[in-house]
Amino acid sequence: MNRREDQSIAFITGANAGIGLELTRKLLAEGWQVIALNRSDYPAGDETIGAALALGKLRIYKTNNLADYSSLRSALKEIKEKEQQIDILFNNAGGSFHELSYSKQGRELHFELLTVVPFIILMELTELLKRGRLKTVINTSSSAQKWTKQFTLEKLEHPKTFRKLLGPYATSKLALSLWTEAIAPQLAKDGIRIRSVDPGGNNTLRRGKKSGLPFLVALLMKLLFPPPSHGASKLYEGAIGEHRDKTGVFLMNGRVAALTFQHQAQNVLKRVTDIYEHEFSLYH
Repeated sequence: MNRREDQSIAFITGANAGIGLELTRKLLAEGWQVIALNRSDYPAGDETIGAALALGKLRIYKTNNLADYSSLRSALKEIKEKEQQIDILFNNAGGSFHELSYSKQGRELHFELLTVVPFIILMELTELLKRGRLKTVINTSSSAQKWTKQFTLEKLEHPKTFRKLLGPYATSKLALSLWTEAIAPQLAKDGIRIRSVDPGGNNTLRRGKKSGLPFLVALLMKLLFPPPSHGASKLYEGAIGEHRDKTGVFLMNGRVAALTFQHQAQNVLKRVTDIYEHEFSLYH
């Protein structure tokens, strides 16, 4: 589909629920086109989504599971064949899990989904970003990373213990922010800026889905946290707000925040690059 010159195009993973859904609605309301990569369908009867689909302003691509390389590879291939460019890539998909789980590739599932898959998507869609106007990548991170006390690649991929929220989820989000920082100079050569953004606390609890949150945190979320539109606004501002000219930074509460374990940034980047080149790309 041809892009109108007065419209920007955003790519969003996990755009069918929570923060991703609210971000989709916000962008559509402001005249953007949205490319969505989802595992599940949008809520039935959503008029905004239905109207955008009918007008071709929202285009949906499906994958059975983002951490399933075969399914992800097929979806990304279709996107590259059908889409012409991307202005902003929002790597947003992925939540916290309630127990220790592993991907088909044999790595801890938070690490696979929250750290590795966003890198794969970025690498596969770099050419579309180069053709875009804004050339921006926003990785959804989390302030939970600040609670990480130990950090090694082995702990990331094969943790010995599991804690809800402050275990593999937090370390995987930290790893995401670390490779975001490390890859920024490389992307800058093509005019691409990349940032990781904490969307803050949001009530993203979903009925019938097991929570990856400790009981008290889930209770506080239900009673006190703002709706997902709050997080969507944080990601939107992280993309085109006052820090739009910065690259490689982690944004929390609208400000640039320091990362812990920065000495591991290049190691994380090397590891996700190796996975991409020797596992994902091997079968192209």
